[in-house]
Amino acid sequence: MKTQILITTSVLVALAASPAFAAAAAPAPAAQTPPAPPTGPAIPGVCVVSYERAIAQSKAGAALQARLQQLAAVVQSELQPERTSIETEGRTLETQRASLAPAVFEQRANTLNTRIQAYQEKEQLRSNELEATQRQQLQRVVLELNPIVASIYQAEKCSIVIDGQSLVAVNPAMDLTTKAYQQLDAKLPTITFERTRLDQQQQAPAAAAPAR
Repeated sequence: MKTQILITTSVLVALAASPAFAAAAAPAPAAQTPPAPPTGPAIPGVCVVSYERAIAQSKAGAALQARLQQLAAVVQSELQPERTSIETEGRTLETQRASLAPAVFEQRANTLNTRIQAYQEKEQLRSNELEATQRQQLQRVVLELNPIVASIYQAEKCSIVIDGQSLVAVNPAMDLTTKAYQQLDAKLPTITFERTRLDQQQQAPAAAAPAR
């Protein structure tokens, strides 16, 4: 029976698909000129806030993005040597195939496939950890931002608050976003964190389970 050597040809496929890793690898987008603000009068009681823009322009948001890029680079440096070793072993085995007894080749190929499977599982785990880290830390910033936005729209006596991401443009007098991220900067000037370790979380419930 012919054995297929499952050599992965794409580096960090799972990680590259995750938002955190993509952000670390992608170049900064070119600056775009925003549309001119509307010239119509501000509508009393109608306010606009963009959480996405408030976080992106805040100091905490910048620190969050920078730290995610650092963690993605650490993951890449952890996985790269293992991936290179597997690919080298696969190429070596393929070149030796004609000189090996079928049973020997089969055994070595199966061993290599086991390594590849373990590597792919580890790669997926690291991708999941980066995504979980991003979600948790964004939620942390949002929880800090929520009371800030509430206090601003109460002070502005807003009757309705509209998500700024759903609007093309708005009269600046109705936009609370700048005030929101400025106050967030004062409250949370930076943010520090480590990568969420899902393997440790999975082991903890098992360790806590009573013996039978």
